[in-house]
Amino acid sequence: MDYELRNIKDFLQLYNKITDMCFNACVDNLYGRDLTREEISCADNCVLKFTNVNQRLLKVYVGVQSDINQKRMAEVEAQQAKMMAEAQQQQQQQAAALQSTPEITTASANTTEPTAA
Repeated sequence: MDYELRNIKDFLQLYNKITDMCFNACVDNLYGRDLTREEISCADNCVLKFTNVNQRLLKVYVGVQSDINQKRMAEVEAQQAKMMAEAQQQQQQQAAALQSTPEITTASANTTEPTAA
């Protein structure tokens, strides 16, 4: 539901921005109730241009965003592989330490036992 409200809010902000921009650019005479032909034509062209530019920008954004997402995924995968290699190396070191510990304990136990005289 929050996503839908955000979309509505974004749409209304864009609509208000276009309306304000095109009104200020096209409407010269506030004395009459109706728009002149020139004002109508100007407003139509203004909205059309804004819409076309917006669509082009979205197409570029989608393409660039796709590339960015692919690079991020590659970075994350490389980072995960590095972490896995480090974890395996650490496990191997711990296993080697555990294997060498009994040998040291056994060897030290044999050397420290009192000899029978």
